[in-house]
Amino acid sequence: MNQSELLLKTGLLIEAVGTPGFPTALTDLLRLTVPYSYTVAFGYGDAARPVDIFDDFPANRRKVFVTDYLEGPYLLDPFFRAAKRPVEQGLYRMRDLAPDRFFQGEYYRNYYAQTGLAEEIGFFIELPSATTIVLSLMRAEKVFSAREMRSLQDLAPIVLAAARRHWAISLDLSRSLQNSEETNVEKSFARFGRGLLTPREREIVEHTLKGNSAEAVGEILGISSGTVRIHRRNVYAKLQISSQGELFSLFIKTLAGP
Repeated sequence: MNQSELLLKTGLLIEAVGTPGFPTALTDLLRLTVPYSYTVAFGYGDAARPVDIFDDFPANRRKVFVTDYLEGPYLLDPFFRAAKRPVEQGLYRMRDLAPDRFFQGEYYRNYYAQTGLAEEIGFFIELPSATTIVLSLMRAEKVFSAREMRSLQDLAPIVLAAARRHWAISLDLSRSLQNSEETNVEKSFARFGRGLLTPREREIVEHTLKGNSAEAVGEILGISSGTVRIHRRNVYAKLQISSQGELFSLFIKTLAGP
């Protein structure tokens, strides 16, 4: 990486703060540091569906990455879940924030695998009014190396400061995220199976859909993994299904309902 070119791109980024050219200046700087396939910035608030602030997806890929994602799978996204906790500002690998069985879970198999990504990493940027922006860098070919992650970590103070300044002054995210009529994540899980499932069974469903193993769910809820499996069997019987894939599909249909 050419140091003079890096300084030039950094200067252009600073100049672009508060202007429509900021996202392009930011991605130019990031891609000069580390090559990757796609960029997307989602804004996450307290009670709303995420807002797509910026992306550079080609038209034929935007449906799976944005349209399908916002139909409901975002509720099981490790980045979304981390933004709701929230985690400290900084750069994270998705796999480090994901549950223990994420890559065997139905969110991954039924939705995320369709993206064809080798890895996704994200800068978590805090804004006022309980708003978090996650700037995701996605790579289709291979995972980010340890050296590449160190280069991006070195750049993180500039990225975080510039992005926080730009989006704090150029977007009224808090209003768009908090005044939405979309139900929040807790209500979405709470209404799933209402009238059929007990509160404990809905808890089991929630943690299972997020990608947690029976052992991990047991630790979270303070029960044995065997008890978790019994609850799962009862859930399947009540919902008249026989797999986690069917459970995931039912949950997505619930999100699309009234």
